[in-house]
Amino acid sequence: MKIGIVCYPTYGGSGVIATELGIELAKRGHQVHFITYAQPMRLDRFQDNIFYHEVEQPHYPLFEFPLYSLALAGKIIDVIRYEQLDILHVHYAIPHAISGYLAKEILKEEKNVQLVTTLHGTDITLIGLEPTFLPLVKFSLDQSDAVTAVSKFLADKTVTGFKTLHEPIVIPNFVDTKLYYRMECTKIRSQIAPNGEKILMHVSNFRPVKRIVDTIYIANEVLKTMPIKLVLVGDGPDRAEAERVSRELGIHEHVRFLGKQNALPEILSIADIFLMPSQSESFGLAALEAMACGVPVIGTNLGGIPEVITHSENGYIAELGDIKRMAKYAIDLLNHPRRWQEFSNKARQRAVEVYDISLIVPQYEALYESLVKN
Repeated sequence: MKIGIVCYPTYGGSGVIATELGIELAKRGHQVHFITYAQPMRLDRFQDNIFYHEVEQPHYPLFEFPLYSLALAGKIIDVIRYEQLDILHVHYAIPHAISGYLAKEILKEEKNVQLVTTLHGTDITLIGLEPTFLPLVKFSLDQSDAVTAVSKFLADKTVTGFKTLHEPIVIPNFVDTKLYYRMECTKIRSQIAPNGEKILMHVSNFRPVKRIVDTIYIANEVLKTMPIKLVLVGDGPDRAEAERVSRELGIHEHVRFLGKQNALPEILSIADIFLMPSQSESFGLAALEAMACGVPVIGTNLGGIPEVITHSENGYIAELGDIKRMAKYAIDLLNHPRRWQEFSNKARQRAVEVYDISLIVPQYEALYESLVKN
């Protein structure tokens, strides 16, 4: 099939999943066309069957604000028309589903492309509920040929929040467990924890919803009991506040900010505990990647996180903002190596048996095939 993928090319989970999906589809022989304003972050190497189409935005004095939605629709029209796409798969509802619908409607006399919209989280739980956007998002979802959601939590939220005509199909996020696995990275570990300290880790885009400062407070509690290092991977608006709090608490020497990193499997392999104290996660892709690397996860009992983490089996779930309980869970695991190893093994097992890329991508293929056939 010829498949167009529209996504945000940044470090967020929606862009990562869309890119990895496209790469895997190309490996399976499909022709994949990425349509976005910049080359996707993980599309950093040449691969057969993959093409990239950049959305260019016109700049005219008359337009005070960029017209990305229209520019995107125009580019989608070009790609559908000249590449003869069978499927247009848009990731994140705003504005991609709306632009996709507009392009599909304009071309309906020429080409019957099938529109698939995948919902990833804040496009439904936050931005999409804005009164200005809500009717637009609802309309674009109802007009899509298929809608998928990355968790049951998100599918339920979509139905209740938007009263959609059809319940979204749940196709969860995935991880390539052949790429993400626990490996020996003694050099990296010795640089981070030269005295053999245990390592707590967090990976995100440092937005307020991730509650990055909570990881600092958790580390502070654990440090009262044992020597540890806290490694924070990523960057974003809350980084400065996290740095300030770590200095105020006097633990800044035990906290390492690594910024944005591409070598995630190697970095995750040195972690002993992964922290996800988020106030909202529709799935928790970072947690899944950590689990694939054999890292037990301590997260909140919100959104799709409990669908990924099994409490007291491969990680722990706590109430939002319950710093002391999260710290207690971390201390308990770190003080009991045998229990930690059991959690580590089961975390890896769940990633392999439930969320491996080889299990999930065929679900998208089957959906595409059913749409094209019908």
